[in-house]
Amino acid sequence: MGVDVVSESKAIVAKALSAIGDIATLPEVTVKIIETVEDPRSTARDLHELIKCDPALSAKVLKVVNSAFYGLPGQIAGIDRAIVLLGLSAVKNLAIAASIARLFKGGKVSEHFDAKELWRHSVAVGLASRLIGKASGEVANLDELFVAGLIHDLGILIERQAFPEKLGEVCDRNVAGEGSFVELEGRIVGADHQQFGEALTTKWRFPRHLRAVIGFHHHPQDLSPELQRLGNLIHLADILCGSEELGFSQTTVGDEMTEELLEAVGLSVEQLTEIRDQLLDELDDALSMLTG
Repeated sequence: MGVDVVSESKAIVAKALSAIGDIATLPEVTVKIIETVEDPRSTARDLHELIKCDPALSAKVLKVVNSAFYGLPGQIAGIDRAIVLLGLSAVKNLAIAASIARLFKGGKVSEHFDAKELWRHSVAVGLASRLIGKASGEVANLDELFVAGLIHDLGILIERQAFPEKLGEVCDRNVAGEGSFVELEGRIVGADHQQFGEALTTKWRFPRHLRAVIGFHHHPQDLSPELQRLGNLIHLADILCGSEELGFSQTTVGDEMTEELLEAVGLSVEQLTEIRDQLLDELDDALSMLTG
């Protein structure tokens, strides 16, 4: 990609972000939660004070904490208890998940794109990322993996709002076999959903590793070495969910689940089959947990 093309793509992304209003604004409480958890001086009390001021967010966090997703014993009635049991980082990730669910509203831009189906795909990739992480030994970062998978396609929502007709054309031409989704975005929109997503999460001041993975989830080999494992893991989860046609799956058409990718993540084919079966069993519960 030449310098002029890169500059033009950046300009398109910047213009789109400045034009779309609400969708580019993360709720203030979520921004504060992210800042609080990223600050090493913060305490559980600081996080509790923030969350308790937002009744809707408090209710959503407690709903998730008490779901089968965590398998905790008994009912957790208070945010302070949830923070003690799960830790600051996990509750931060729950707040992010709860905050972005509202963005996946709205109708179709073509017969091949529906935001509700993108939400289904996003939750599926979040769940698959968590399951793959658990199977490959990433036990300490499962909530972070879930959020990384959940937000990987956020950039499509920017396109949906800023360029609905062009996004519809990308979807239609992709179904017609005229090119990969990312290639068609570049030709028709002038930038792809990875670029839009990275720019949006940069505006939201998300941690660097989440921004990077969103920006390179279709070609994780271009990430810096310390981020490649995370990028490969999200890429594998995305391909798995696409192959099972879980929600909006056009972005992964043509992406291959290679032996090299499985090896990079540290999974066998047998483990991946088990993960797929578990994913299909648990997806509806995960959707119910996060939606509404």
